[in-house]
Amino acid sequence: MSHPRPVDGPVTLCVNGHTRTIEFVASDAPLLTVLRNDFELNGPKYGCGLGQCGACTVIVDGQATRSCVVPASAAVGRDIVTLEGLGTPEKLHFIQRAFIEEQAAQCGYCLNGMVMSTKVLLERNASPTDADIRDALRYNLCRCGTHIEIMEAVRRAAHYQQPQDEQ
Repeated sequence: MSHPRPVDGPVTLCVNGHTRTIEFVASDAPLLTVLRNDFELNGPKYGCGLGQCGACTVIVDGQATRSCVVPASAAVGRDIVTLEGLGTPEKLHFIQRAFIEEQAAQCGYCLNGMVMSTKVLLERNASPTDADIRDALRYNLCRCGTHIEIMEAVRRAAHYQQPQDEQ
């Protein structure tokens, strides 16, 4: 039994707590394309286009999701969070602050995926071990080699989310 193929047309998405409609989206348009081109959200990056590098990671219904391989039509009715939904330059999310303080970026291309995957990890495990961190970030590629700083940033973020450190 075949499933009906989505048709081209309007798509309404809930992104960062706001509902927005795009009047025409091709049925096979990746969520990443809609987020970047239509919503002008540039946190998620185009990396490989195959869901393997993690640069395009967003959170969909609490799951780290590769937006380059998810059709926008499949995200209708789901809660989508991008990097822009975490904090602002004036009030950074504690994970963003930890990554900055640890200087966990060199080129910064992988950072979106690292931060978003860290958010999902810390929502599930407030005190991750190094093995937990490596496991959560294993599908996010960093070519610059800032792995040690990224690990430190996640540890710092985990510390920041503890009640005595809330700001």
